[in-house]
Amino acid sequence: MPDLIEPTVELRESFLESSREWGDVHQDGAGLWEADDLGTVDGFAAWTQRLREQSDDSVPITPERVPASYWWIVDGGTYLGAITLRHALNEKLLEGGGHIGYGVRPSARGRGVATWALGAVLERARARGMDRVLITCDAGNVASARTIERNGGVLEDVRDTWLGRTRRYWITL
Repeated sequence: MPDLIEPTVELRESFLESSREWGDVHQDGAGLWEADDLGTVDGFAAWTQRLREQSDDSVPITPERVPASYWWIVDGGTYLGAITLRHALNEKLLEGGGHIGYGVRPSARGRGVATWALGAVLERARARGMDRVLITCDAGNVASARTIERNGGVLEDVRDTWLGRTRRYWITL
């Protein structure tokens, strides 16, 4: 049974194994920035610490960012993916990106992991007092669209955004 946990150094090797599966593709929901150095234990520890700190609404962050909670999707000590709940939207995230972003490593796809994780994070959003959330996905990502729809997502539109052609869904909590 999968679980959601805070990012941790203890799963570094499993995370790096997942990164090799992804290759050069961006890992949605992982909170990776170009400057993050995951190649060293210290760099990886600094990255996971930043992710944990970003969930605290009182900790200052860069102006283009919003406070967000990051969780790793794990099963039996294996990193399966990541999911993020952004506590608010700025103009850029309202256009594309939304409140929730997630990604599941290629070897764990097709097993309902993303659908389960999204449902779990929607409960956490509800517990934070959020009334509704925006979730977006690439227009051609049929699996992600199904995941969002299975969790109650209502398609608002499909538009060209800074992310490319994007499907935008709202979920009322």
